[in-house]
Amino acid sequence: MPEGGCFCNKIRLNFTGEPNGKVLCHCLDCRKISGATFSNNLIIPENNFKLESGKPKEISKTADSGKRITSHFCPDCGTTLYRTGESFPGAVIIKAGVLDDPSFPDNNVPAGELFVGHRVKWNSEVNGAQQLSGMPS
Repeated sequence: MPEGGCFCNKIRLNFTGEPNGKVLCHCLDCRKISGATFSNNLIIPENNFKLESGKPKEISKTADSGKRITSHFCPDCGTTLYRTGESFPGAVIIKAGVLDDPSFPDNNVPAGELFVGHRVKWNSEVNGAQQLSGMPS
């Protein structure tokens, strides 16, 4: 069972089963919340997600997609752990970088990329990944 947590380790999470999806997102919101040029996301069925310890703080806004999205982050260290929202009903979007296993991203290559028009020019597309201009419908 993959598990992970924030930088200060006060919030811990895990999930069971396989992700419904593995996607990179290049939207401007993901740049802001990650402090990077894209985010690596795992779409997990809500029933397979478990918050083991700690209580994340939340902030909601209207995303680039036009739909409401909520970021769940550690109130102590600021790590964004996961997101929930209208674009992914019944799912939790875990940020892959919070998982403890450093080999997880190598073993779980994204199958899609979102908001590819915002991808930085020096970052190549993932071979074989579906390239989408926005959120899937």
